[in-house]
Amino acid sequence: MRAIGIIPARLASSRLPQKLLLAETGKPLLQYTWEAACRATQLSEIIVATDSEEIAEVVRAFGGTCEITRDDHPSGTDRIAEVVRRRSSDAEIIVNIQGDEPDIDPASLNQLVELLAENPASEMATLCTPITTREQWSDNSCTKVVCAANGAAMYFSRCPIPFYRDGEPDELLAGDTPWRLHLGLYAYRRDFLLRLTELPPSRLEKLERLEQLRALESGATIQVGEVAHPAAGIDTPDDYARFVQRHERAA
Repeated sequence: MRAIGIIPARLASSRLPQKLLLAETGKPLLQYTWEAACRATQLSEIIVATDSEEIAEVVRAFGGTCEITRDDHPSGTDRIAEVVRRRSSDAEIIVNIQGDEPDIDPASLNQLVELLAENPASEMATLCTPITTREQWSDNSCTKVVCAANGAAMYFSRCPIPFYRDGEPDELLAGDTPWRLHLGLYAYRRDFLLRLTELPPSRLEKLERLEQLRALESGATIQVGEVAHPAAGIDTPDDYARFVQRHERAA
């Protein structure tokens, strides 16, 4: 079962301009993500999909493979699908890797591929991690997921789900928490990815602004694996400053 990883990489970023090219550590941020992805033993190839020739030049300079895409894609998933339609016809599994997660664990990428290999009826796979703080529990920018006993996603929401009717969340957050934070990593079966990106945004997707709900509303099964700790994404100047500090301490 051949699996490949694709990193969608837009140049534009509203909160941190050109963040994937920031290089205070001596290497562009995107290169760290690419290097981590290359260490995932279940992925036979890593491709950067970008609308920017500037990013493409940087990727080629550090030895990566890059595909230039259209600049009008509404999401990274659509950008990935363009590349998949153009090439990689022999890949059975496509892993969507966020370019702004330089500390991504290669084992997490392997886990996504293994989830689909072990669950042949599932069209997609993704990851979650326990929510243990009131801040994450209440933050509507942190997506929550509820799963069935077999690990299949039942629903994703920006609201704290499940709802705790008879108590306060702090009672459970410090112990056996029932809440799970969804992590924005996905693996798709190739044919399903292409079908999914041809569907219009679904009703629940438009309400919650969560693309994965389109897959659930279409009847797809999304298998969810759990990891102990998420990778830290880089969204703001403070996030990048902390990444630089971590790199300096590790050097």
